[in-house]
This record gives sequence, C-alpha cells and structure tokens, in this order.
Amino acid sequence: VRPARYPGWLYDNVCRDGARRKAEDKPSRPGLSQDTSVLGIFGVKVVSPTTKGIAQAADAICAGQVVAYPTETVYGLAVNPFSEQAVQRLFATKTRDGGNPVLVIVSGPEQLDKLVATVSDIARAYMERFWPGPLSLLFPKAVGVPESLTAGHSTLCIRCPACDIARALCQAAGPVTSSSANVSGGEPARCVDEIVLPGVALAIDGGPLKASLPSTILDPETGKILRPGVITAAELAAAEIGKRKERL
Repeated sequence: VRPARYPGWLYDNVCRDGARRKAEDKPSRPGLSQDTSVLGIFGVKVVSPTTKGIAQAADAICAGQVVAYPTETVYGLAVNPFSEQAVQRLFATKTRDGGNPVLVIVSGPEQLDKLVATVSDIARAYMERFWPGPLSLLFPKAVGVPESLTAGHSTLCIRCPACDIARALCQAAGPVTSSSANVSGGEPARCVDEIVLPGVALAIDGGPLKASLPSTILDPETGKILRPGVITAAELAAAEIGKRKERL
C-alpha cells in the first residue's frame, strides 16, 4: 500500500535555498497542462511540485521509472529502492557500474522500518540532531533490501533531506534512491535544464539550486566521516553525541 498523497502543496514552496518561482511563470506547451512541460532532446516530462505533480512523480516511481527531483544540495534520481529492476534502470541511466552503494532518502524516521534491521541509540541521537538535513547515516540493512543497492555491503546509507519537495515525494512514493542526476563522474545537475539523461521519465522542477557541497556521510557507530559534506566535522563534534555514548 502506497502512503497517502502529500496534501496542500503550492508550486512556489520550493526547497530551502532554491529560487522561488510561480506556476504562472512557467511557459506553456501545446497539448500539456499549465504545470507540465517537456524538456530537451530526450523528452523528459517536467512537472511542478504541486499535489498533482508530486502524485505523477510517485506514480512513475511505483511503475519502475526514474524520476529526477530537487534536494537541498543537488537534483537527485529516484527509483523504488526495493525493486531490483528499478535499481538496475538507475545504473543504466547514469552509466554507472554496481560497485558503489546507492543512498536512500526518507520523509522521516517512520520510514526506516523496511530499510534497516536496527536503529542504535547513537544513530537515533544523530537523527534527532541533524534530520531533516544533509547528514547521511549508515544503518544495518534490513532483509529484503536488494544487494545491488548496497553493492554487497551489510549497511545502507540513508538520510532525511531538508528539502520539502524531496520529503513530499517520499511521503507519496515511500523511500526512494538519491543518486545525483548526472552521468557517473559528471557534474551534478542544479536545475532541470541540466538533466540530460535518456533514462529519466519525469523531473520535478524545484527551480535552480545554489552551489552546495553534497551531504556528509557518517558511520554513527564509529563516528567516522566517510564523505565530507555540508555538515562539518566541527559541527558533528560540537553535538557531543559520541561523548554521550561513552557516558552510557
């Protein structure tokens, strides 16, 4: 059963630090609704982040397709993380091999149940302090998570983004992947016009995003930063979460 649609969305509610744009400012195209257009030579359908647009994106994900969407850092690519076929389609879209794990985003901790085996006290402390936000955490993966999603590892990288549109998409479709919207090794897209990928069926237009570092990836059990990003080592240290674990 797919979660209920995210209610009450207006197009000018775009993700944090993105440019605010009105639906009426979008150019219309023949045969398309006002909040829908077609992008580039690959014919990617572009929708605005209205209730209808989010619902269309969720339907595409549930049908096994690849959807581009904004986060607070860059545009990402969403597929159903529980579908092996969809994950393979994501790899093909990015021309990426299966040697690297794929990050997953959720609307909140309540969506972790089918993704992770356990949530430790220290992981929960990091979630309470830094979610929603650009901190990705490693969790022991649950049974049923495709091996291709984790590149054969026993852990899965997950975050809850600060971008309202991304969380709305997760509320409508469930957890989704969050791999940057570019060919593997290329520059990540910061607006829908930069999404030049033949495998993308639909893109949610959240406006142009400001230049940003990627999310920080952290192993909460060891405190090791696996990828530096927006949240710095100093900010993590200032939270004193590791010290709290030592006092337990």
